[in-house]
Amino acid sequence: MFQFKINSVLSLITLSLITISASAQTPADSVSKYNHNEIFGNITWPVTGNGTRSASGKPGNNYWQNRADYTIKATLKEEKQDTTITGEVAIQYTNNSPDSLDYLWLQLDQNLFKPDSRGAATVPLEGFRFDVKGFSRGGYHIQEVYVKYKGQDYKINPVITDARMQLRLPVGMAGHGDKILVTVNYSFSIPFYGSDRMGRKKFKDGYVYEIAQWYPRMCVYDDVEGWNTLPYMGLGEFYCDYGDYEYYITAPADMTVVGSGDLLNGDKVLTATQLNRLEAAKKSDKTVTIIGKDEIGSAKTHPFNGTLTWHFKMLNTRDVAWAASKAFIWDAAKVNLPSGRQTIAMSAYPTESAGYNSWGRSTEYLKNSIEIYSNKYFEYPWNSAVSVSGVALGMEYPGIIFCLDNLKNGNLWGDVTHEIGHNWFPMIVGSNERKYMWMDEGFNTFINQYSTEKFNNGEYANPKDRPAISIANMMKTEKDPLMTAPEAQNEYGQYYVKTSLGLDMLRNVVLGPDRFDYAFSQYIKHWAFKHPLPYDFFRSMNDAAGEDLNWFFKPWFFTTWKLDQAIASVKYKNEDAAEGALITLVNKEKIAMPVTLKVMLVNGNTDTINLPVNIWQRSGTWTFLYPSTTPIKSIELDPDHQLPDNDRSNNIWTSEK
Repeated sequence: MFQFKINSVLSLITLSLITISASAQTPADSVSKYNHNEIFGNITWPVTGNGTRSASGKPGNNYWQNRADYTIKATLKEEKQDTTITGEVAIQYTNNSPDSLDYLWLQLDQNLFKPDSRGAATVPLEGFRFDVKGFSRGGYHIQEVYVKYKGQDYKINPVITDARMQLRLPVGMAGHGDKILVTVNYSFSIPFYGSDRMGRKKFKDGYVYEIAQWYPRMCVYDDVEGWNTLPYMGLGEFYCDYGDYEYYITAPADMTVVGSGDLLNGDKVLTATQLNRLEAAKKSDKTVTIIGKDEIGSAKTHPFNGTLTWHFKMLNTRDVAWAASKAFIWDAAKVNLPSGRQTIAMSAYPTESAGYNSWGRSTEYLKNSIEIYSNKYFEYPWNSAVSVSGVALGMEYPGIIFCLDNLKNGNLWGDVTHEIGHNWFPMIVGSNERKYMWMDEGFNTFINQYSTEKFNNGEYANPKDRPAISIANMMKTEKDPLMTAPEAQNEYGQYYVKTSLGLDMLRNVVLGPDRFDYAFSQYIKHWAFKHPLPYDFFRSMNDAAGEDLNWFFKPWFFTTWKLDQAIASVKYKNEDAAEGALITLVNKEKIAMPVTLKVMLVNGNTDTINLPVNIWQRSGTWTFLYPSTTPIKSIELDPDHQLPDNDRSNNIWTSEK
């Protein structure tokens, strides 16, 4: 979900390390809040039993994960007073756990839009970006539920609690790969504003429907908490198992439907001209128009009567979504992946969004983002991706993203590259968004910096951006740590920017690009299409980087502590600059970080000093001997502003002072 973006990665600095000699430590500054034991004391992250997760941060030898394969048939019906989805979902659920299951839990996300939902009850008086916007007709109508197990059919009376549905099984389901088939018949009214994640919006040529959370889906049963049944309340997103999806969308014949995965029956729903253009787009690095602005509403564009059924399929995914409209312009281009495989990027948008400075470049943005992320992190695993213009500011699903219709230029680039970036976090690396929002929003914001730096030679990059400064200001009033669950978080923007800055600091200040990039890629590789915990990430980074980073992970993710490094004093040895300078540093707040100092000498020469975080292991004060030969004019701590220093007024020492 898009909210914050950082347009440029912090500058990568090649630092020359000089030989320094440390003097005996002096007592910590009396005003310092720093306690070295809080940072460098032993930390042992929680472990799971039975070898499901390893001490190295990888899935263990006994790791298991349940699976849900879906067949969905749904119909979009437009009426004067309402527009509804009516459907049937058949879920083949595989219990790979060692546990028997006496009941199953499903998510009913559309129930957020019931007037009496928990999400509606917790909307602040002043409103909220993710609230239900007063849609009184919302929520699922569950008609029938059946299960088929061991050749027997059973009708189930579901127990529905807010946005969850429990199916109490007449016969317990065995573990170790046992299967059960669940079938649910349902319907719901499409909200106008679906908590900024889906919905409908009217344009000149018709409504654009962005359809997501559109079928009852399985909750995750995992090796950590069993059934994950936190309710959907708007802000907290999703946690889903992987499986194969085959779905059929029946819609009015004058609509274009785009969706996650592969369109299998294009010959039944597209004209020969559109099919030829689509094939041309699959071979073109330039955007090819499939349905043009002047073709909207023409009988030649949609020569069919009544309704059409669009058939899609997507393999090994955790969700699917789709969009439909009479108003769509549709274009596409080829995506080149590092293995040599080719896929397709597409965009669908109304006339109001058209133009080179707006959605006319959406496919270009989408194509380039996928290519950049695939080359840097993990190859995009699916055969298509589509960007849709509509009511949602920014929302992501596997193979499809929803972006706001009036975005232009850099704002549209930022939204597209962010939302498709979510196909890596959490669609490929399948973390629990409902509990650990920083693991998808923050990691994604981090990689967005890289795509922005690379796209079109940095067209939208701003090398003057110094996000550490603005984030330091946010941290001054921070109330809740990043490990706080979304529904209890007062400043959810921190999930994006504080997490991203933390990864920047690990990469650029602590480990260096090579060690960080290798460790980060190992984490992605080992947890692709699996369910990592925060502790798996911490362990994985420590193991692959060969560094105990717990001194960083603990305060950055579990506390609201601040950073304030200061230059306390500069004195010449024996009062002679030729014998060296004794520089005393103080860590005044509770977070520790490595130290970078830029020293300017009166003769015009400059020097850069790098000190490891280990200088703070025993105390909050550190004095070292800098081998000066001439007087020092000035010293600046963190000269490139890579750290969120709480008080920069004490970062500079000058001889005039």
